[in-house]
Amino acid sequence: MEKGQEQFDLETLKHIKNRLDNIYYMAKRYNSDNPVLMDSIESLAAVANMFAKVKIEELSGNAETKSPQGFIVRTLGNSYSRMKDIEKQKELDFPDWKL
Repeated sequence: MEKGQEQFDLETLKHIKNRLDNIYYMAKRYNSDNPVLMDSIESLAAVANMFAKVKIEELSGNAETKSPQGFIVRTLGNSYSRMKDIEKQKELDFPDWKL
């Protein structure tokens, strides 16, 4: 790729952001089915959505979002903590080896 050549186009990024919005709202809607998993999906969609939003702003020459990195770090921390909790539970659920 040549220096200065953009890897994303604005219309595709808007489409990606729209899909991420849909995933986020579906995870919220079906939260009662599996709250831990849906909260993790919701947080990951919000993180990806923030990346898309900032990139759209960058391509549009209209950077408005303040502190996207802080939002991403906080929100990603939520998903990471939940997944670590699931991992710990799976380790506890694993049966002891019988000799």
